[in-house]
Amino acid sequence: MAIIVNLDVMMAKRKMSSKELANKVNITMANLSILKNNKAKAIRFSTLAAICKALHCQPGDILEYEETDEEWERD
Repeated sequence: MAIIVNLDVMMAKRKMSSKELANKVNITMANLSILKNNKAKAIRFSTLAAICKALHCQPGDILEYEETDEEWERD
């Protein structure tokens, strides 16, 4: 299972910098970078909600599910 984080796309649409979003959401730049670069293993719903509020979007606007080849082999 691969969850793709399209946070950079939504930030570009809203013309919001990483620093501005980090300040609005109250997370570190390092943690925001982990999210943006698809390195995060999890995200708290409270953080996701804060990101959506700051960017005026829905969770589905920044999160995407993509099947991997490994999943096809297991089915």
